[in-house]
Amino acid sequence: MKPAMKRICIYPKDIQLITGKSYRQSARLAQKIKEEFNKADKEFLTIADFSKYTGIPYEEFEHLIVG
Repeated sequence: MKPAMKRICIYPKDIQLITGKSYRQSARLAQKIKEEFNKADKEFLTIADFSKYTGIPYEEFEHLIVG
């Protein structure tokens, strides 16, 4: 049996599930986090970046973004 894959990137749809905000608000938050960490448009937003910015530990939302 294959071990479950763990992602390191987070997307607006994931942020929507975690925060309960709309997709558009989640996309804006993702963009704001990327700007805060000086990431280029083509760079991915990591789960670590999201956790650091929001103060929500990864363990709190890990079950929401499996796969």
